[in-house]
Amino acid sequence: MAENLKTLTSNLAKRGPHRVMVGDLAFTGLPGKVYTPAEGNGIPGIAFAHDWRTPIKEYHATLRHLATWGIAVAAPDTENGVFADHRGLANDLETSLQILAGVRLGEGKVVVHPKKLGLAGHGMGAGVAVLAAAGHEDIGAVGCVFPATTSPSSTAAATNVSAPGLILAPGEDQWLDRGNPFRLALSWKGDCVYREVDNATQAGFSETNLLRRLAGFSKSNVKHQETARAALTGFLLATIGADKKYAAFADPDTNIKGLTNRDEEWLTQQLPENPDRPLLGR
Repeated sequence: MAENLKTLTSNLAKRGPHRVMVGDLAFTGLPGKVYTPAEGNGIPGIAFAHDWRTPIKEYHATLRHLATWGIAVAAPDTENGVFADHRGLANDLETSLQILAGVRLGEGKVVVHPKKLGLAGHGMGAGVAVLAAAGHEDIGAVGCVFPATTSPSSTAAATNVSAPGLILAPGEDQWLDRGNPFRLALSWKGDCVYREVDNATQAGFSETNLLRRLAGFSKSNVKHQETARAALTGFLLATIGADKKYAAFADPDTNIKGLTNRDEEWLTQQLPENPDRPLLGR
């Protein structure tokens, strides 16, 4: 089992077997991109939300990666301003899912199953995905990569999310706290898997261009991106994809190289109101 998991994880960190097609959401009146495998009937699909001030083009490799593994992705490129409307982006995610489930994609050879829908996002977008999932029983899974705080509160919204959740938290202490993934996980109504990407930083998931990286806006790390992509892809294939081969990626007790699992007791100890909170929170 361990060896099989190691092989699956290694494979999921690389591109999958499907050729990918990239299109525009703009034909529906919503700015953004659609990534799909070249063909497939009844495939899973997700809507993906970007981080604050991070356009969708900076997730090209990640969204393409998901499509190579047979997952259709619609990514609205809206609310990129300084004062982003989190509820507005959540509404755009819902619209994106409706498009995925209601339109033949690619060259008409791609059909997303209406009961295999999920949500995912990074940073601000992870919190927005929670807002979009709250109260919607048709959502099959929510993947949150390094979630940040939103308004209205994604933590409050999580109490009304029945879909299985994956929270990937940055494993390195952050100089600027942008969210509280501990509390988000503990607030989740349904099953929630909490993992840290070892030594990763909050900004390291997006494919920020070189000039911004040199200016200090990001420390993008390919190894950490690959680890996060493998964990997210496996989780989505196990949940909305209903592929039993990847079931371990939705199991909170599964140990995956490059990730550290955290249980409910540990998460509770990280909350500031806990009198037994460790000094460094680690």
